[in-house]
Amino acid sequence: MERNTARALLEDVAAGRLDPADALERFAAAPLADLGFATVDHNRALRSDLPEVVFGPGKTPAQVAAIAREIAGRAGRVLVSRIDPPQLDALRGALPSVEYNELARLAWVEETPRPRRGAVMVVTAGTADIPVAEEAAVTAELAGAKVERVFDVGVAGLHRLVPHIEALRRANAVVVVAGMDGALASVVGGLVSNPVVAVPTSVGYGAAFGGLAPLLAMLNSCAAGVAVMNIDNGFGAGCLAAIINRLALDGPIPGARRD
Repeated sequence: MERNTARALLEDVAAGRLDPADALERFAAAPLADLGFATVDHNRALRSDLPEVVFGPGKTPAQVAAIAREIAGRAGRVLVSRIDPPQLDALRGALPSVEYNELARLAWVEETPRPRRGAVMVVTAGTADIPVAEEAAVTAELAGAKVERVFDVGVAGLHRLVPHIEALRRANAVVVVAGMDGALASVVGGLVSNPVVAVPTSVGYGAAFGGLAPLLAMLNSCAAGVAVMNIDNGFGAGCLAAIINRLALDGPIPGARRD
């Protein structure tokens, strides 16, 4: 169940338009769906900005299609990450309206597009980092954030970042995606006062160790306010940036401490 659907049900109960027992029945209706090979959590969207997301690797095309169809059937939207061509073919057979971003390896259905609000910036050090950046950007967009992309402004030509500094400072969250030495995250973190989500990528020569070098560089950043994702985890960065963006727009989560 989506958060806005739950809110509407509660408002109907408060206004006397809906019997509390009927509302309870709707909340209780199949919050979990057992598909045999997967247990789908239909109330995930009540706790986050997205329904349960399907991770493609390790699943058969038929499994991916079945899980995605189950989620989309109730939520009206679904996101599948790290999808391969056979899985995409099966998904298109199950959900003909599916959209696909080849660079990000993301596929999704969004029957009623949500408004994109606020401001999230996604920045890459190099062109080779764009696939991970696109995973972050599309994820944040599907979670309701308005996203601006700035690509190929790394420290090898740092002057390329200068025209974008004011926009970076106005964003509610900045995602910095970088391989090689990963230095761009520290640079951006030192220029802005808003949260920076750093994503190391596996781009780089041998001594980058498949992304370990930029990961360690980002973890050792001397700039304050930099959070670091796992290697190539654009999805996680997009989720975190969208949460920060929502909190900046809507304030604290209901029930959160304010003292």
